[in-house]
Amino acid sequence: MTRQPSASLLDALGNLLGPKGFSVDADAMAPWLTDWRGKYHGRAAAMLSPATTDEVAAIVRLCAEAQVALVPQGGNSGMVGGATPDTSGDQLLLSLRRMNRVRQIDEAGQLAVAEAGVILENFHNAVLAHGLRFPLTLGGKGSATIGGLVSTNAGGTQVLRHGSMRALTLGIEAVLPDGSIFDGLAPLKKDNRGYDLRHLFCGAEGTLGVVTAASLHLVPVAAARRTAWIGIDSPEDALLLLRRVDAAIGRELEGFELIPHNCLDAVLRHIPQTRAPLSVAQPWYVLLELAGESDPTLGEALEQQLATALDAGLIRDVVIAKSDSESEGFWRLRDSISEAERAEGPALQHDVSVPVDLMPAFIADNPRRLDIAFPGARALSFGHLGDGNVHHHVQPPIGVDGAGWIAEHGASVSRLVYSHVLELGGSISAEHGIGQMKRDIMAEIDSPARLTALRGVKAGLDPKGIFNPGKLIA
Repeated sequence: MTRQPSASLLDALGNLLGPKGFSVDADAMAPWLTDWRGKYHGRAAAMLSPATTDEVAAIVRLCAEAQVALVPQGGNSGMVGGATPDTSGDQLLLSLRRMNRVRQIDEAGQLAVAEAGVILENFHNAVLAHGLRFPLTLGGKGSATIGGLVSTNAGGTQVLRHGSMRALTLGIEAVLPDGSIFDGLAPLKKDNRGYDLRHLFCGAEGTLGVVTAASLHLVPVAAARRTAWIGIDSPEDALLLLRRVDAAIGRELEGFELIPHNCLDAVLRHIPQTRAPLSVAQPWYVLLELAGESDPTLGEALEQQLATALDAGLIRDVVIAKSDSESEGFWRLRDSISEAERAEGPALQHDVSVPVDLMPAFIADNPRRLDIAFPGARALSFGHLGDGNVHHHVQPPIGVDGAGWIAEHGASVSRLVYSHVLELGGSISAEHGIGQMKRDIMAEIDSPARLTALRGVKAGLDPKGIFNPGKLIA
């Protein structure tokens, strides 16, 4: 069990960090004590904002000795309450936002070393100045931090080609629960010294220690980019189109997003300065993007594939962006879905994955299962068809008190969704993590063997349970 921080511990932390790094001011802490969705609200005895890895290590040593809990936090843009302290007021919020240096950019080696508090959008801009890019992006790029992205093994819209954060993380620097510093930043291609601690920290959600920096894989800036917005009849047809384009173009296929018309309609109603790319509404849309070397060659290959698909009746309509700004406009529609859905009213949001070939079946079958069990419930599915990641939102029936319906039925609805996902061999968390939102349901329905292994790792590395208690593992 962790303990309440003593006055002497708080004094020691204040002396260590100084006024820039230590705060007990309620107003200063308030924005960081509620998660991005506004679902979880916590309290903290103090907010600690170290500027160096050595300061983090000193904090951890003091808190380990006092057995006081630490909650690591980056941009506070997570979706499952993984960076929100509990309501006891006994935990300390460990903010990494001051650790915001890009320590190194190696153009020849195509890698960079960035500290945990570097904001993703700033990192994009920093490496772009060197003719390189970091091939992971998401809607929250203006607030999400490198440490948070590593700790949640973030995905985003380019996983199809480049993989998730785990694939892009070549090395890790982290402070362990005893205050020792693990320096694993060297981007070794071969390292057989037992368990892969780099991968262990990717997705650990701050429960095994705190990531302070990461070595990250970069790629050259794409000389050409071609983006298409495609109207289509069904997810089944979208999967056929994915297979066709992947077989014909393959290496350049970087994004393939599936969007129902209901999601687009919500974006157009709630997000200013947005417009529908096609003149006639379609049941479903695909947002497809290629990135490669030669603009004429890339454009010709895409146009040929889409023309063939049109002739075959596989797609209904299509528009290809004529400029980068038009491409960004297409992506803004996709990236604004969560914001628009939130404006629509309360909903149960499920970030799940299933095998790619089974994604259309899940999208078709799960709403039917929901309607049988919860008449009138409405399900919207959108997401990364190319990697099987479904964002599956369940809305209350029309005309009911939405918040009351969710309070009464929400847990049972999610259990039905997640059980269906596991039945198909999928995962109840594709890219957002477990946090506190999915902790209990994972403990209830996921594989006992998986849970035993996770608990064993946690107990071995953090025997005092000081790192992010109450998250990920029940």
